[in-house]
Parts: sequence; structure tokens; C-alpha cells
Amino acid sequence: MPSAVGGISLEQVQHNLQQCLARKDAAGAQAQLQKAKLILLQQNSLVPSEGVPVGQLKTARSVLEVGALLAIRRRDPDSFVRYYSQLQPFYEFSGLQSSPSPNKSQVTGLYLLLLLSQGDYAGFHTLLESLIVSEGINGGKSVEDDIYIKYPVDLERSLMEGSYDQVWRKTNGRDVPGEEFALFSEILVHTIRSEIASCAARSYPSLSIASAKNLLFLDSEGAVSEFAQEQGWSLEEGRIHFPGLPEEKKGQEGDQKEVISHMVQYAKDLESIV
Repeated sequence: MPSAVGGISLEQVQHNLQQCLARKDAAGAQAQLQKAKLILLQQNSLVPSEGVPVGQLKTARSVLEVGALLAIRRRDPDSFVRYYSQLQPFYEFSGLQSSPSPNKSQVTGLYLLLLLSQGDYAGFHTLLESLIVSEGINGGKSVEDDIYIKYPVDLERSLMEGSYDQVWRKTNGRDVPGEEFALFSEILVHTIRSEIASCAARSYPSLSIASAKNLLFLDSEGAVSEFAQEQGWSLEEGRIHFPGLPEEKKGQEGDQKEVISHMVQYAKDLESIV
């Protein structure tokens, strides 16, 4: 059974891969990853089965986990999802249950955050419930004690409460459990910013640029002006003016207005402090 590509063994490829990761050499790591996957494919180890030695399956699992993390660093969510799907048979394979992966919760937490950033709340809760059930059966670490799982769970709770300020703090502080989580956190904040902008435009005739800066979690008033132009809003005398909506349309925004009112007050409080 082939165990090398071009005369280089899987062990050497793995060593080279780890060195590239340590140097943050993304291109080199990607090249070594492809070599490792080719050897594992030749060994029929990319899908777990009883006929494959456990050591090879653990190696394959580890390589796929590296691939998942590299996909995020390349800002390629689609590739990450493919790696996540490839990993599920390894995480569920009975022959590997005695040797659980130390990286499983990180990969799973990242997938939960991806679902959250895409607004897939049904998928998020389905996966979370399966984790809780598995925790009860296998006696594993509680989702509340696992930093990689707790992070997206806390974000989802804040989103459901309409506490966007809490989401902003969590995605920009020490709560972020790793650099890979920053990408999906960034996507999530962008989604929230768009939602807040839509609610504000439906609920208010205008806002000061300073309040909008805090409300939309932007770094400068210049960034607010740029964002306003992208949205088609007008700026006059230090205020953003939103396009008018028919009264019946505004009447449909009651719940959203309550949430955005909380955020506007938060923004004004920040403005007065600054």
C-alpha cells in the first residue's frame, strides 16, 4: 500500500506541514496538505473503515482538521464546510472513540459560528442539541465548559435578546477563543451591522453621524460616511437622513423598533461619554 509521494513519506509530509503552520506559511502548508491527502487517498484512509489501521485513521483525521483550519485562514468558508463534512465520519467512527480528537470541539465551534454568521438558526440549534445529547451519553465536557462551543452559544443568546452591543464586545475582546474564530466573527458583525442599518432606516428619519458610528460599530465618522453612501443615505449638517417609508410599512416594524431604540440609546450614551 503506497505510503509516500515522490519518495517522501507521510511522516515527512506531516513534519513539513507542521513546520509550515509554525511559520504561518499558508502556501507551503497548503502544498504539504495536498501531498498528505494524496498519500492518505492511496492508503484508502480518507474514509474510516474497520480494515484501516487506527493509526492511519488518526493521521487522516488530523490532516483533515488542519485542512479545515487552513480553509478558514484562506477565508474560504465553502472549503471549510467540505472538510467539516469529511471529518464527521471520523468523529463518529466506533474504532476512534477511545482516541477522541483534541481538535474536535474547535472545529465544531467554528462550524456553529459559521451557521450563526449565515443566519442558519435551525441548523445551529440542531447541532447544539446533538452535542448536548452526546455529552449526556458519553459524559464529555459540558458545552458550557468548552470555550470553543460556549463562544458561539453566548453570541447566539445575545443575538436572540437583541443585545448587539454584547455581540460587539464578545467579538472584539478576549472572549474570542482563537484567530480562526475572528473570520466568522467578522462576517457576523457585518450581518448585524446590515440588520441594524435596515432597522434604523425603517424606524427613524435621521441620526447624528456620531450616534451612527457607535450604533453601527464603525471605527470613524469617515467610515460612517462611506457606509451611508453605500446604503444610499444622504448626509447633511452632521446627520444621516434615511429615505422615508410609507406609514403602513413603518407600522409593521414595532418589534424591530424596540430593539433598535435600545441600540440608539446605547449609541447616544457612548457618544456622551466620548
